[in-house]
Amino acid sequence: MLSAVAGVGASQVVSVLVGGAPTPVTAVGSRVIEATPAGLREWAIRTLGMYDKVFLVGGIFIVLALIAGATGVLAWRSRPLALGLTAVLGLVGVAAAYADPTELVSPFSRLAPALTALVVSVVMLAWFTAGWREQPQDIGDELTRPDELADHPMARRGEAENAAPAGFDRRTFLAAAVVSGAIATTGLATSQLSAGAGTRSRKATTLPKPASPAAALAAGATLAVPGITPYLTSNNSFYRIDTSLSEPQMSVADWTLKIHGLVDDVVELTFEDLLDMPLIERRITLTCVSNEVGGDLIGNATWLGVRIDDLLNRVGVSADADAVKSTAVDGFTVGTPLAALTDGRDAMIAIGMNGEPLPVAHGFPARMVVPGLYGYVSATKWLVDMEVTRFADFTAFWTDRGWAPEGPIKTMSRIDVPAAYAKVRAGKVAVAGVAWAQHTGIEAVEVRVDGGGWQAARLAAQDTVDSWRQWVYEWDAPVGSHKLEVRATDNTGYTQTSRWAPPVPDGATGWHSVDVTVT
Repeated sequence: MLSAVAGVGASQVVSVLVGGAPTPVTAVGSRVIEATPAGLREWAIRTLGMYDKVFLVGGIFIVLALIAGATGVLAWRSRPLALGLTAVLGLVGVAAAYADPTELVSPFSRLAPALTALVVSVVMLAWFTAGWREQPQDIGDELTRPDELADHPMARRGEAENAAPAGFDRRTFLAAAVVSGAIATTGLATSQLSAGAGTRSRKATTLPKPASPAAALAAGATLAVPGITPYLTSNNSFYRIDTSLSEPQMSVADWTLKIHGLVDDVVELTFEDLLDMPLIERRITLTCVSNEVGGDLIGNATWLGVRIDDLLNRVGVSADADAVKSTAVDGFTVGTPLAALTDGRDAMIAIGMNGEPLPVAHGFPARMVVPGLYGYVSATKWLVDMEVTRFADFTAFWTDRGWAPEGPIKTMSRIDVPAAYAKVRAGKVAVAGVAWAQHTGIEAVEVRVDGGGWQAARLAAQDTVDSWRQWVYEWDAPVGSHKLEVRATDNTGYTQTSRWAPPVPDGATGWHSVDVTVT
């Protein structure tokens, strides 16, 4: 166990020293995410929400601890087998790191933490077990003289299970334990105290004012209803769903964006290049395709960035192209319809969020933001590459796993208050929530009680068609148990369907409902 802890701690130190290469734990976890079927992934998000990665990493540590403990027990019986098993486990980490597509570091640096964990774990286990010999099944087969039998550590009846292995040296074991603990402590301290390159760079980054600022928030765009979702989502509260177990750390000095493929001119932009271009500022609501009916994987923020259509006009796009394949620094890929990037909507390479540089967790230094599309086909974080291409010529990360290649956001609505199973007093009760149909806009929201007729809710003033709208319905609530349902109609006249469908393959559908008790 202690040798495995030392290996993990040493890998953390090396990861920091080489600039953020994946540790064996994160490398194995990333390969698990890649191999997870869509249905199982949706179950994890539905059950664990944004804590799914915490549980995954915790599970990996638990499995590692169990295997390490079993290896320690095995070492009492067979030191060579224990050392061999430790080496095999280390090689699993090396293989996972080798398969990691990250571009943060060189191929050798990518392997360095896993190789360090392998070497340190094996060396420490060898030190712990130095001088140990295999225990015989019958000590009488090994020793023949009565005085030898009396002195043997397994001779006394009842002590066989608790006896130390033959050749055990307490001083050697304690020395190895102290060194293992020191290595593990150093690794923990390194991970906690060493801010990554991205974190440091973000603190030093100052964003210019936009050439095209967001319009003033419309009067009446927010409703003063206790418990309703705030119109703007803070950076700390904004949902995070991605495949990265650790946040990629990039400094603005090292960041570049290459735009290539079916274009007239290939360009490679630096962060300074983006700052020198006209910046736009817009309030845009983003939604994860994994959002269940009534789910909270949605948020509205003020984004600052460069229009993507300006960049595409600069490189000259071929008439044969119909898609852009974008790639994150960790190798994650997204396919976006070219039409959604060139039809005049405020699709951007975002560098700011709610008045400050992008948080590292949300894509610093730069990410894509495209109104009207689910994130899995548009919201590439830690963006480093954009290839103008055709859908017929590539597949992206999630389309490889059964999701639809194009993901327009579906018209949806949600009840925020009262909460499900809430108890409220009879009389006037504010039923309120949010509705969204990004890049189309919400025209109406209706509420019904116990399957009765639909009643119009009062909408907050529309800010932009790319943002959600708050709504409220004043319900004269009678005593008893009741079911509240909501549906929305967008600006095209389409009314949200009642047909329930899961998020896979292109977004959930259905009416959100809550059961309440009125007293």
